[in-house]
Amino acid sequence: MIPQVETTTKKTPQCRHASGSMECAADDSSGCTRWRNELRLLYEISIILSEMSDVESVFKPLLEKMASCIGIIRGAISILNRVTGEIDIAEGYGLDKEQLKKGCYLPGEGITGRVVNTGNPIAVPRISEEPLFLNRTGARDMKEAYETSFICVPIRSGVEVIGTISIDLPYSPEPLDEKVWLLTVVGASISQFVHVCQVSIEEFNQLKAENRRLQAELQERCHKFSSIGTSEGMRRIHRQMNMVCNTKATVLLLGETGVGKERFANDIHYASSRAKMPFIKVNCAAIPENLIESVLFGHEKGSFTGAVQQQKGYFEQADGGTIFLDEIGELPLMLQSKFLRILQERTFERVGGSETLRVDVRVIAATNGDLKKLADNGTFRQDLYYRLSVFPIVIPPLRDRKTDVMLLANHFAKRFCEEYGKPHVSFSASTTNLLNHYPWPGNIRELENTMERAVILSTDEMIHSYHLPEEIQQFMMGNIILQRIGTLPEVLESVERDMITDELKRTNGNISKAAKNLGITERIMGLRIAKYRLEKSKKRKI
Repeated sequence: MIPQVETTTKKTPQCRHASGSMECAADDSSGCTRWRNELRLLYEISIILSEMSDVESVFKPLLEKMASCIGIIRGAISILNRVTGEIDIAEGYGLDKEQLKKGCYLPGEGITGRVVNTGNPIAVPRISEEPLFLNRTGARDMKEAYETSFICVPIRSGVEVIGTISIDLPYSPEPLDEKVWLLTVVGASISQFVHVCQVSIEEFNQLKAENRRLQAELQERCHKFSSIGTSEGMRRIHRQMNMVCNTKATVLLLGETGVGKERFANDIHYASSRAKMPFIKVNCAAIPENLIESVLFGHEKGSFTGAVQQQKGYFEQADGGTIFLDEIGELPLMLQSKFLRILQERTFERVGGSETLRVDVRVIAATNGDLKKLADNGTFRQDLYYRLSVFPIVIPPLRDRKTDVMLLANHFAKRFCEEYGKPHVSFSASTTNLLNHYPWPGNIRELENTMERAVILSTDEMIHSYHLPEEIQQFMMGNIILQRIGTLPEVLESVERDMITDELKRTNGNISKAAKNLGITERIMGLRIAKYRLEKSKKRKI
């Protein structure tokens, strides 16, 4: 059991110096020296606080003064981040950078987390004998742990615990109450500095999160590759998007995995009047079932373990803008009624709250499954299915958009060449043929990954068929040749012509090098060039 110390006022220890005598009795000398050091510490801390204008610069000299005045081995000032719920070390003494990074706790976790949760100081005479002491920083070895005491006290702003101050001391059989009292006074002295630092950290983290969101949105606006295409299917989708983008209607995007549903949702949002408002994306399948209600609708402080403060959900964050719910079929049945209500009335309550909130949010949902079948089976509400299906858009798979394949391939190749600092590439005849015939089971996502790999492998500003993944090359050997129209000699001649054309392009028209790479003589290469009327490629040698 952890020894706990009440934060009640204790009598100040007295010595003969305090009454004006010039000497201490021999048996009081150690106590007098200790009392003098503690008074000196408090005085020097007051000087530091009065002279320092930079909040963060206060903590380090304060811990150093504690080391020189009362002999601490280590010390740490930790601050509670009310947004993330984490307790991180803001400054430490006797800890290196790596150890400082490791000193992160959640409320209730270890000694530090327990102090934040309960608001009570904790003193541990020997840390080796306390199972709840986690040694998260890894700064104490087993031998030292037996000879080390640990004290952790809360730092408060009003009644709220905002952090802790903790120290390691050499073990002593004497009670730790006086040290707890001293550390409590130090914590109270720096509470305003800690509070300012806490707010600064939280605001900085929020700015970083907002910056990441804006950067992601900017990148997506610059790469609307899912809207590239001239096929009839794409023209139909563009017409539908133009009709619905400036309405409040709920849109349901249907299509196989990898067809680019998220990108189409992105296009609808940025083509609408809500383009300057938030665009929040949520993958319903990626959120644990016990957390999804809190994530979507938010929660009140204390509504469940770990809810250290009020938190807005994604629907509140998307107010005025658009929320994109991918894999909507994975939404738990028990939550579907609450989701139906927000679609119909735009109202909801946070978890643990009673206040009804209203939002103006445009909903775009997506699924690669059969929602109608799920509704018929009873795993998806019928009324929710019909409410979502106000404006369905079916995105065709890439195998049904053959005329768009090379447009997309060129777009991806150009993008990755720029990203990796490589010259722009072109496609060999066999590669083009293969890309157009391959069925693309992974759709646009598979094509994008294929182009990234090919750009990385290309060394001659040309993407050849052997730069493509093995399964695509195997498809070429097993399927494309059989699909060609003509006799066996005609098929073989077509393959031979493609191979010679590719190799001449790869070698910049160098017939000798191309022949060597193909394993034939220059004479045969010359005959084949003449046969297939590739004289133009021959001249490129010069």
